[in-house]
Amino acid sequence: MRVTLWGTRGSLAAPGPDTTRYGGNTSCVGVESEGGTLLVLDAGTGIRRLATSLPRRLVRIDVLLTHLHLDHIQGLGFFEPLLRPGMDVHIWGPASTTLSLRERLSRYLSPPLFPIYIRDMPASVHLHEVTSDRFQIGEFHVKSALVGHKDPTVGFRIEAAGKTVTYLPDHEPALGSNGFAIGCDWISGYALAEGVDLLIHDAQYTAAEYDARVGWGHSSIPQAFQFAAMAEAKRLVPFHHDPTHDDDELDQLFREQVKAMGPAFRVTPGAEGLVIEIR
Repeated sequence: MRVTLWGTRGSLAAPGPDTTRYGGNTSCVGVESEGGTLLVLDAGTGIRRLATSLPRRLVRIDVLLTHLHLDHIQGLGFFEPLLRPGMDVHIWGPASTTLSLRERLSRYLSPPLFPIYIRDMPASVHLHEVTSDRFQIGEFHVKSALVGHKDPTVGFRIEAAGKTVTYLPDHEPALGSNGFAIGCDWISGYALAEGVDLLIHDAQYTAAEYDARVGWGHSSIPQAFQFAAMAEAKRLVPFHHDPTHDDDELDQLFREQVKAMGPAFRVTPGAEGLVIEIR
């Protein structure tokens, strides 16, 4: 299984001279199986870079949306496969008690915010609503579950050939977690992350920043490390970096956290272009 990071920032970030290593695009991750099945996790601005890497022979692609906040869907309308006649694009996203997934996505993919409607895309677009579900896409077994974040939000656990990836880009498990006590499997996201080979997890704030943002739906860097330890993840990719944190500051924050905690798991800070092979 190959995991490629195409966008790692939170909120509406923009590339700048001090974000060249970590990048400035918002959330998008590609996951490819040994047999060539491709999943796209979220459709932030990084999805445009992902599209340039796709083979022309591809006839189906699956986009898994954790939630519909703008920074996670703002690249969707500019996703080149949607403009290919004959392409099957399957979009999986969280269900809502008020409007369908199509109705909610159409608020963005329609005038005046976007020039054409989602129904008028040349590709064949298939929409699937998920909550706490299990489903199959090619070689991938996918498990979804609702997690702690503003508005309906799901996390994903993806398995193929005995290897696992968990994707929790916007997640605040610290709320009501009683200090991430080991064995508290009721903590948001725990069942998705338990024993995973690779955990991609929200690490937007410093500890001081989080104190002023409790309940906003994101984690601090120390909390991301604590959650990975609780879940006994084998490798952590801190993700969803705050757009105000430049490259040097992120390097320092992660270096200090590793030194302070001495984690038993491997830590690889999320940066655009990072490729991780799980074998």
